[in-house]
Amino acid sequence: MSVKALQVKKGINIEIVSILWMLVEAAVAIRAGIIAHSLALTAFGADSIIELVASAILLWRLYVESSGASLARVKQAEKRASWVVGVALLALAGYIVVSAAFDLWTRSGSEKSMLGLALAIASGMIMPYLSREKKRIGTEIGSKALRADGSCSIVCAYMAWTLIVGLVLTALVGWWWLNALAGLALVYFVVKEGIEAIQEARGVEDACGCGH
Repeated sequence: MSVKALQVKKGINIEIVSILWMLVEAAVAIRAGIIAHSLALTAFGADSIIELVASAILLWRLYVESSGASLARVKQAEKRASWVVGVALLALAGYIVVSAAFDLWTRSGSEKSMLGLALAIASGMIMPYLSREKKRIGTEIGSKALRADGSCSIVCAYMAWTLIVGLVLTALVGWWWLNALAGLALVYFVVKEGIEAIQEARGVEDACGCGH
């Protein structure tokens, strides 16, 4: 097995792990959010569903390459994956804006939920690892879509840390607005990554903006 084929196989394995974790994260977060009447937790679960879609399309793209498909077929799969990941990132940005605006309008912050806090802590530790591996493997096999999916994962980690801080500070000092403002701070990064993934799908040269 060639070095690239081995990296593609590792990419498949990391996407499978990502999908399994996203399934757990979505189910637990949405359930905990409904029980605690917490918009932040429920929305965190909705974000997991968006990332689940992105991981699923990347898994398909990697399977195409591992099956020995032609270079043209792999490039076609890469473009489709880039489209889905880009749209998923923009949807994520939209969710952050709507969720934050709702929190600020209703003056509601993260509500106490031990299950939600435990999930956020676990996600805050797992997602940075998944992000690093996706970006590393994406670089080694030349997949910008996989690197963009790694950006999805690190955004999930940022949101988990934000959720943890929001849960703790809301409980201790009543800073209900902190979660919304911290979430809005991520929007620029998410939109930038989403646009770059879509540009890659459209075949725009230097989509990463390195030439500017």
